[in-house]
Order: sequence, then structure tokens, then C-alpha cells
Amino acid sequence: MYGHGHGYEYGDDGGAAAVDLDLAQVRAFVVTAERLHFGRAAAELYLSQQALSKRVARLEDALGRRLFERSGHGVELTEAGRRFLDPARELVRAGEAAVAAVRHEPRALRVSVWGHMFVPLRTIRDVVDGAPELDIELSLRPGFLAALAGLRGDEIDFALGRTHALDEPWPAAVTRRLVRLEPVKAVMSEDNPLAAAAALTPADLRAGRLWFPAPKEKVEFLRAFTERFDVPGEFGGINLGLDPFLAHLRARPDLFSLLCTEVEVPDGGGLREIPVVDPTPLYAWHVVWRTAERHPVLPDLLSAFASTARDAAWLAYDPARHWLPEADQEALPVVGPGR
Repeated sequence: MYGHGHGYEYGDDGGAAAVDLDLAQVRAFVVTAERLHFGRAAAELYLSQQALSKRVARLEDALGRRLFERSGHGVELTEAGRRFLDPARELVRAGEAAVAAVRHEPRALRVSVWGHMFVPLRTIRDVVDGAPELDIELSLRPGFLAALAGLRGDEIDFALGRTHALDEPWPAAVTRRLVRLEPVKAVMSEDNPLAAAAALTPADLRAGRLWFPAPKEKVEFLRAFTERFDVPGEFGGINLGLDPFLAHLRARPDLFSLLCTEVEVPDGGGLREIPVVDPTPLYAWHVVWRTAERHPVLPDLLSAFASTARDAAWLAYDPARHWLPEADQEALPVVGPGR
């Protein structure tokens, strides 16, 4: 993948014999060691399982040591494999840095967003307004998995949106960070029986029906909310954007939905926006980037996110007042009032 590097093999007598290490084989070992599953590792590396096994076998031949124990119960590292893992990670990182140094051409950091219903560009705008010197170019991805594929394929460098659970362990090649917790509000027709309230609790919302134009499995925040608070839900259809979304709510007084507080609902449109309290649900935004990314703008962008989050209290979370799905609670830097 990156050509060849150099390493050493220690013989039984403790002497070191020079060994040329193929970085593609070393990377195959590292990913397999982190996944402990040849199928998942092959998928992450865009290889067939047979091709991955051959790379690992050739590496083991070059080193003269078995790195994995394979059995009907799965894959485990041998003692030699455990000793090799950390130096192998460093070798892969060094190879990536070397390639990046050779190929580096000044260009903007490629930033993408996903989740158009909640308009994540607002968050990017708030960050870059405080750091207008950041050299970035923006694009839109249709969803989280598309953004992840864009990072893996070197089509983008950084992305913002809501992440969700994967069918595999989180890839070590991608870093994820929670950057914003945004309160949500209930939106409904003025003719909805709940529309006269100044504020609504999740318990109050059991008298209505939460609607969203997407399959339930693709809107895990709303799915988790309806399950946690026993709120009836109606999911399905195609998300065609904010205007058709609001028009449907206007025409169906039996439905309501949840939107991030800063999403603008036109005045005089026959709709009501009502705060949700006791507790207030918080919608979590994450940024993701390649762990090995060395673009010079990345540290400044991350610093700008941290500064904006601090000044705007984006990560404020009080378990007595707020609700987060369990997966988002696990991502909190500190769980407690005012954080």
C-alpha cells in the first residue's frame, strides 16, 4: 500500500536479523488485531477475506512467528502478536505520515455534513464565524455511512452530523468526538389538541403521535425517545426536506414531531413550536475525522469547535433536567450539571 519499510526479527539466540516489512501486510495485521475478526477486517480494508489471510500469512512467514491463533471460537493474538501490535501501529502511522509529506499540496480542509432535516450547517456556521481564517470547503453527504465511506476513501477530511451504532466495532482509523447537545422542541398543527400548552413533558406527549418520514431503524434518536417515554410513533416514507415536512404536520392535527430548537419554523404557518421539559431531550452532534489525518487546518478547526462549545455551553448536560439516549451519555466528556 505504501511500499516497504524496515524492521527486525529476533532469533532464538536474541540476535537481530534484518527483515523487510511490507506495510500493506502490517496494516492488515493491525486491523485484524483490532477487530479479532477476519471478515470485519477484510471489509474495512476493502479486501476479500482470502486476500487478507494471505497478507497476514506472508507477514508471519517474514517474521518467523505466528501472530494469530485461529480456532472455531474465533481469532486471538499470540504472545508474539501482542508484542508486535504497538510497534506495528507506529509503523503504519509512520508510513501514512511519510506518504502525506510527499503528496502534500496546499488545499482546503474538505468538510462535509449530513442530516439535512436538522440543518447541521448552522453548527459549522457558528464555529467558522468565530474563526473566519479557517480554510475549509463544504459539501453535503446523504447520511452517516456515506460520510464514513468518504473519510475512508479520502474524499473528505472531516464531517459533522449525528453518528449511530455500526454493525461492527467503531473503526480505529476514524476518530469521533461529541461537540454539541442541542435541545429539541415539539412542532405540531395549531389544531393539535396539545397545541395550547406553554410547555410539554414527554409524559404529555403520550396523548399524541410522534411522526417522522423515515424508517424507524434510521432515526434512532426518535426511536429511543418513543421507547423510553412510551410515546406512540408513526415512521416511514421519504424525507423530502423541511417544507414538505412542515406541510404534513400542518395537515395532520393528530401528529407532532421533534426538531432541534434552532430550526426555524415560519410564523403564521398554522404551526406551533412548544418547548419539551422535565426532561428536555438533547440531540447529539458529533464530528468525525481520520485518526491519521495531518491536514494543518484540522487542529485549528477542532480548537474552534472546542472554543465555541465552551462559550455557547453546547455540552451543558444536567441529568435532572435533560434526557440523552444511553449511547450519547457514554460520549459525554463529563456527566454533571453545567457540563
